[in-house]
Amino acid sequence: MDHYQLDTLAVRTGIHRSQFAEHSEAMYLTSSFVFDNAQQAADAFQKGIEGRNVYSRFTNPTVTAFEERLAALEGAECCVATASGMSAILAITMALFKAGDHVVISQGVFGSTVQLFTNFFEKFGMQVSFVPPTDPSAWEAALRPETKMFFVETPSNPLTEVSDIGALAAIAHRAGVVLIVDNCFCSPALQRPLDLGADIVIHSATKYLDGQGRVLGGAVLGKRSLVHGPMLQFMRNAGPSMSPFNAWVCLKGMETLGIRMEAHSARALELATWLEQHPRVARVFYPGLASHPQHALAMRQQKSGGGVVSFEVKGGREAAWRVIDATKLMSITGNLGDTKTTITHPATTTHGRIPQATRDAAGVTEGLIRVAVGLEAVVDLKADLARGLDG
Repeated sequence: MDHYQLDTLAVRTGIHRSQFAEHSEAMYLTSSFVFDNAQQAADAFQKGIEGRNVYSRFTNPTVTAFEERLAALEGAECCVATASGMSAILAITMALFKAGDHVVISQGVFGSTVQLFTNFFEKFGMQVSFVPPTDPSAWEAALRPETKMFFVETPSNPLTEVSDIGALAAIAHRAGVVLIVDNCFCSPALQRPLDLGADIVIHSATKYLDGQGRVLGGAVLGKRSLVHGPMLQFMRNAGPSMSPFNAWVCLKGMETLGIRMEAHSARALELATWLEQHPRVARVFYPGLASHPQHALAMRQQKSGGGVVSFEVKGGREAAWRVIDATKLMSITGNLGDTKTTITHPATTTHGRIPQATRDAAGVTEGLIRVAVGLEAVVDLKADLARGLDG
């Protein structure tokens, strides 16, 4: 189905009808699968049989449908689904890398990603360096003989900094390094990192792929030779699996991914433009604004600015909390990618557990607010923020 457009792929890929000829994708809520005889069971367990399901910890028809659909949207040869976005990062790191390896990570990543690499992977002997996401020369300078991975979110969480994927890919590949891109903020509807040179794409399906804040999920995508074998082995033995129910929910969510991302982006741009003119706002971070430092780059490698707007208010934490507490429409929660607009204070929520020095390096100030713009009327969102900003 490679010749079809994204909106068509999002609706039609990954459908394998059963003997009942159902129109909507089936949900296979089963832990195990039955074999015709002992030899068939032995072959499936020991050697694997193409297309044969064994145990839902690592093979399930509904999860496979999710994997096929997302792979089609990202232009990937292979996709392996996981229980969450964080388990996707855990799984691919454990599957491909080892103690003694050095990884270079953007300073502008999700707080739990920082925690995972510094509190856990370093404990098991991995070396970690953090560099600015927008300076390719810093990534090149951080290279060592033992460097094996570059990891970047673009746009970043929460400042929406945009990394040059092509430039980082060139640096990584000259050094024999794997470039992994977290594409959570854009989704394949707005950005396809593999087309820009990335080796692996990570997703938190919890966000825009589901789109309504209902379930957790994650995914790792890339070339089959790089992803399939190592990931399947890790999933089979460690088991951070996506449930069939969650896979089905995300499958249905992806059907509207394209039109939702258009709507999120349009509303976010309107809200960001309004915020930029407000006297109580010191700075707005949104790739769709001409004032964004990487606006030109973002418009080259993304279809639009996305649905996340961050802004810094004058007055630090006290002022930021006053704005958040004055909202009556927006949901005060750390999640994003929902049809409902969410608002959070990153310095005390999503990035609250990382050291102050790390937050400072990432630019996560006490006055910073992150808004993940949903699908409500923008005039209502403006009024909700104005209540705290004007007061």
